[in-house]
Amino acid sequence: MKPSYTWRVTRVALLLLFGAFFLVPLLAMLDFSTRDLGGGRSGEAWLDLVRDPDLSAAIITSLLLALLTVGGMLVLLVPTMIWVRLRVPRATRLVEFLCLLPLTIPALVIVVGMRNVYSWVNYLVSDSVLTLTFVYVVLVLPYSYRAIDAALSGIDAVTLSEAARSLGAGWFTVIGRIVVPNIWSGVLSAAFVSVALVLGEFTIASLTNYENLQVVIALLGKSEARTSVAASAAALLFASVLLMALSYVGRGRRARKENLT
Repeated sequence: MKPSYTWRVTRVALLLLFGAFFLVPLLAMLDFSTRDLGGGRSGEAWLDLVRDPDLSAAIITSLLLALLTVGGMLVLLVPTMIWVRLRVPRATRLVEFLCLLPLTIPALVIVVGMRNVYSWVNYLVSDSVLTLTFVYVVLVLPYSYRAIDAALSGIDAVTLSEAARSLGAGWFTVIGRIVVPNIWSGVLSAAFVSVALVLGEFTIASLTNYENLQVVIALLGKSEARTSVAASAAALLFASVLLMALSYVGRGRRARKENLT
């Protein structure tokens, strides 16, 4: 049954409303960041994203943190969830509880609790800002778990693994070549959420006296407001591009599956 005319109009109106809700603040940020004191337009604030050494270093640092966090989260979470789903299904509730636990702990409590741990991390590993990766991996677990769990619930992982095992495949083959390709959309969603959280994280980095992108943006806001707003807009645009790329990749994989079937 085709949707009614009223429903189509309502859907278009809602899409326009949500589009305006997200685009108007972004356009206001672009307008403010390109406005000169004399009333003209200038791209100096955006050029400062590259010319300012502190801001450039903070951007690179946050991108590295995002990359390391996504890698650590996938290595830790994906094999664990698949193994529990296939071999120890009774432990699913325990894994879910552990992954969702960071949601219940305020960032201030996390910082206070990890100080003693990080004194050993700084001594044994490094005092680099990149060591925040350990904390960020824990912070993204609740959101990543939900994304991957939804993808796993959409397939019959047990039947797929049993079929692969009956043909002689090992567990690494089952996880890497059988299950993971079928939950790729969930893995991409978990990775995107992790990147978005790391790029927007401020509290823990600030309280631990590390400088990531959001901390530097907050400091710039006290002296260079236009550059600070330009950096914030750039971060939002980057996250939007990631979201569109994720949507495109997921839609492409679904289309290929439909063609194969």
